[in-house]
Amino acid sequence: MAFAEYEVVISRDAMTVYGFLADGLNNPLWRTGVRSISLSSGAPGEKGALYQQTLAGPGGRPIAADFEITEARPGAEVRFAVVAGPARPTGGYYLSTEGSSTRLRFALEYNPKGLQKLMNGLIQKTMESEVAQLERLKAVIEGEPAGL
Repeated sequence: MAFAEYEVVISRDAMTVYGFLADGLNNPLWRTGVRSISLSSGAPGEKGALYQQTLAGPGGRPIAADFEITEARPGAEVRFAVVAGPARPTGGYYLSTEGSSTRLRFALEYNPKGLQKLMNGLIQKTMESEVAQLERLKAVIEGEPAGL
């Protein structure tokens, strides 16, 4: 099993951070691998919302990575499951208030099956890179130049 998590403290209130994260259409603003995204069904940021997403894969090839929001608790958490593509991780954003700031944890989990188990090291490294992009999210939400 592959697991990765990363935490940042963002100088914004939890509802501001939650509102930005819950709407998957904001993903290209902070996730470098997102090539396109659209809302396929449901309401943005609500449980059951389905986003059609294309990521940059190996060699820049497009990879489907559609995901569904499986839990949405305003100001507290957003959980999702990837429902299309070669890898189907689950993950979540977990928020807690710290004064006027928000501690945000991003966690991803993936259980490779069959031959994918042979690529566990690469999968782990990719997931660690993905969750570390919270630094970019922090910069975007706080209005700083991302510069990454």
